[in-house]
Amino acid sequence: MILGLLKEQGNETRVAIIPEIVKSFTSLKVKILVEENAGEGAFVANTDYESAGAEIASREEIFKKAEVLFQIQPPTEEEIKKLKKTQVWISAYNPLSNTNLVEVFLKSETTSFSLDMIPRSSRAQSMDVLSSMATVSGYMAVLEAAIKLPSFFPMFMTAAGTIRPANMLILGAGVAGLQALAIARKLGAQVQVFDVRAAVKEEVMSLGGKFVEVEGATEDKSAGGYAIEQSEDFKKKQQQAINDHAAKANVVICTAQIPGRKAPVLLPKEAVEAMKSGSVIIDLAASSGGNCELSKNNETIVYNEVTIIGQSNYPAQMPVDASQMFGKNAFNFIKLLIGEEGELILNFEDEIVKSTCITHAKEIYNERVKTVFDNK
Repeated sequence: MILGLLKEQGNETRVAIIPEIVKSFTSLKVKILVEENAGEGAFVANTDYESAGAEIASREEIFKKAEVLFQIQPPTEEEIKKLKKTQVWISAYNPLSNTNLVEVFLKSETTSFSLDMIPRSSRAQSMDVLSSMATVSGYMAVLEAAIKLPSFFPMFMTAAGTIRPANMLILGAGVAGLQALAIARKLGAQVQVFDVRAAVKEEVMSLGGKFVEVEGATEDKSAGGYAIEQSEDFKKKQQQAINDHAAKANVVICTAQIPGRKAPVLLPKEAVEAMKSGSVIIDLAASSGGNCELSKNNETIVYNEVTIIGQSNYPAQMPVDASQMFGKNAFNFIKLLIGEEGELILNFEDEIVKSTCITHAKEIYNERVKTVFDNK
């Protein structure tokens, strides 16, 4: 099998495979073609790839020769049209929302895999790119908040008196939220965490946070650990609780998202208006609409003396470790597609392979994506 690593376009600095992972692939008899300067954003030189056993090639060459084409960000529609029916595309292209791209893959009869659809199961943990990247985002969100906040995070006892610790509210106790909690506590902040899933209360408390409870939340075990839509009555209670805690907070970190849907608005305009002057909001859900009504993706705005940072790709700001984590997760998945002689094998009897496959032979394989199209 020939696997082609493509250079990311736009502002993406990560790379899907680092030289260490190239060695792992070559040990499985897979030939790696790397687009020239693919790793420059993550401080990896062409010579590093060559030393690991890869061959440097142009983008055009890779599209012609590779059986599997791989990058982190979605392809353009023009690139999909270049693909042969025998080629496989692998990236993280959010098919639950990016349905237009799914339709292009279907029309071109391309086999495509989206790594953000890997199921959340024990066996797939080592392949979970979403959790890895959320770890980076949670970490970076707290560091940026600490820099932007015009006061200290920890409590200080000084000759000039006592400095009170910062008060942080985290909306969503997924991987990003829990990582943010852990880092904020290490920096000395007091942290409250809100989540509709009561099951995460113990994790929040074990990391030193206080769990904000609102009675009446609906949970669904079939949701794979994700939050689900709630009743209108619960939403009213939830909103009041969040507004009350946000008014006391110096920092609010928003992480709540529902796959395939617009992010729930948890911080409306009036809640921001009630926050303290100089407060900071970091909205990690900005790319799907934002938990803060005023957030703008990839923009920082100041409203009523509150700084609102809409940032959905913090991993690109930490490309070395983010690339290493992403690459290791991806390798663990792609191994499932490699036979004993290094040949490409599409085993749709494997639950992980089938769930991660979005399109094949003009059909949608992932059940959740199929449901989205059935309801269109």
